[in-house]
Amino acid sequence: MEKLLFIDACMRDNSRTKKLANFVLEKLAKNYTIQTIDLTQGDILPLNKETLEQRFDNNIDEKFVNYAKMFSHAERIVIAAPFWDMSFPAVLKAFFEQISLLNITFKDCEKKCEGLCRAQKILYITTRGMKIRTGSKLEQATPYLKAFAHLCGIKKVYTISANNLDYLSPNDVNEKLKKVMKRNAKFIENF
Repeated sequence: MEKLLFIDACMRDNSRTKKLANFVLEKLAKNYTIQTIDLTQGDILPLNKETLEQRFDNNIDEKFVNYAKMFSHAERIVIAAPFWDMSFPAVLKAFFEQISLLNITFKDCEKKCEGLCRAQKILYITTRGMKIRTGSKLEQATPYLKAFAHLCGIKKVYTISANNLDYLSPNDVNEKLKKVMKRNAKFIENF
């Protein structure tokens, strides 16, 4: 079976995004071996002066080298992250900083970078409390993910989202999530 990497940035125990992601992963488990990187444990920090200098000295935390290899070797990638502050939780950005490693996720070709990742597709799963759609100028997660994917040589980023959930009752939220799942079932089957 091909490898699918699931990156979990769902910070709340009762995360609506995680509910959506679990549905997707249940379907994808039929076709892929799923590896998970859980970003909710709070041990991933952004690069700082010290860690950047260490990186230039090729002294990189082995954990991030392993994560970068997992990202680079996966045939498919699924990212689950809620809509926070017009994007996604900062830990996800810090994760991407830490795994952007020369000669693992990309290589330097003098005047440009070339991606080294096997995956041709990323599926981004999110829920938004407000009525903000993917592609809105108020939603900056998808454009960032597309740019990062390009750096890594990944051609496509797809987004599955449920919007305007903060203004619904818990029952209505569950119904909306079910509709989103049903609407995307065929796409997920062929991902």
